[in-house]
Amino acid sequence: MQHSPAWRIALGAAALAVLGGCSRPQPEQKQEKAKPAYFRVDAGTAGTIRGVIRFSGRKTARRVIDMDQEPECAHLHKDGKVLDEDIVVNPNGTLANVFVFLKKGLEDKSFEPPTTPVVINQKGCWFEPRVLGMQTGQSLKVTNSDPVTHNIHPMAKVNYEWNHSQAPEDPPLSRRFVREEVMIRVKCNVHGWMRAWVGVLPHPYFAVTGTDGSFEIRNIPPGTYTLAAWQERFGSEEQTVTLSPSSQQNVTFTFKGD
Repeated sequence: MQHSPAWRIALGAAALAVLGGCSRPQPEQKQEKAKPAYFRVDAGTAGTIRGVIRFSGRKTARRVIDMDQEPECAHLHKDGKVLDEDIVVNPNGTLANVFVFLKKGLEDKSFEPPTTPVVINQKGCWFEPRVLGMQTGQSLKVTNSDPVTHNIHPMAKVNYEWNHSQAPEDPPLSRRFVREEVMIRVKCNVHGWMRAWVGVLPHPYFAVTGTDGSFEIRNIPPGTYTLAAWQERFGSEEQTVTLSPSSQQNVTFTFKGD
């Protein structure tokens, strides 16, 4: 029996459909995860906040740290006493070790973390620096310059809490905090007098006061912000600061003692 051309075409199409249905499925194409869109500050309109942290009240003597339980630590300070740094009033009446940062006003912006790590060193059975700031996702590098073993223990409440022993000449530790947290107390599980504080922020707008009590935060986009100053014994103070394009604002905080 002869078949019409139309019938042959239909039969061929059906065969192709069957073959196509039996073919191997193509592997699913993996889509690359999109990189976050980081905010870029316009240098032509960015502003600066400068200021000073003053102390008001009776200046008390700083507590002497007793390191006799660890003779090697005491030997590192044989030329003088070790004084606590919980309250350091500078000769000009200002405060050192105050963490100053933008608390509100940047919620709609995302900032790329720096590739350079921040460093905290254990030297003289002491943390250096006492107070430091870093961005979420930035690397924290921990070093030990002492001839004794330490155990660094950031007591995070929002981030992951960890502790790690570090013997003399051990390689540096590298860790990251991925969530905002102000402040994280850091202690040494071996030497109870050792203490430091880390402020973790999703942006780069922070500073720590030094021996003259001053601070400067630069390259801030125009806007209205809540500026906060934190001191480990006195807590936090806040002010509202508005920066117009290319402007500078001067701010003074005063912490009162007893």
